[in-house]
Amino acid sequence: MSKLYDKSQLMELVELLNKGGIVAFPTDTVYGIACRYDCIEALEKLKRVKGREESKPIPFMCSSLEDILKVAMIKEQDLKIIQQLMPGALTIVAQKRPEVLPYITNGLDTIGIRIPDDPFVLRLITEVNVPLLVSSANQSGLPAALTHQEVIEQLGDGVDGIVKGISGLQMASTIVDLTDGYNILRQGPITKEMILHCLKEEV
Repeated sequence: MSKLYDKSQLMELVELLNKGGIVAFPTDTVYGIACRYDCIEALEKLKRVKGREESKPIPFMCSSLEDILKVAMIKEQDLKIIQQLMPGALTIVAQKRPEVLPYITNGLDTIGIRIPDDPFVLRLITEVNVPLLVSSANQSGLPAALTHQEVIEQLGDGVDGIVKGISGLQMASTIVDLTDGYNILRQGPITKEMILHCLKEEV
């Protein structure tokens, strides 16, 4: 049976993740289900729990620009957007670093990256000390969970730990591909105009 945690039990959740567990927690957008990015066994379990092999790679969740630079190669325009719109409900797609294994990205040379605007999640990532892979906490094809009860209903006992609570905006993040100019792949709380404003700013 999945164990329920309070946010006050953060260090127990860190230990669980570092041992290869998968954890669901509320973010500033929707509930996420996470594992360490460098634990292949945990990633395989996360995919099984969601009900099918993911057709798209699972995004990275980072706590800082320094974290992002561990896994992605960032261009000048990317940096403008990161500095002005992160933390926040924005996922950027950028070139991965060579040390990020192809298995993690489904063979792609790009990864999605987000810094959540949530103090608990940021501290969790900081204490784990590596970026996490975080997907929406739901069975594939169903709406993303917004409360810990919805996580239990959709994912059952497959998750090692579930943090009690409710998600923030209750809307998934905007996704923008920055590998060649900019291309919005999913519209969310961050608008095209906000992204354009960042790109037009002088450094």
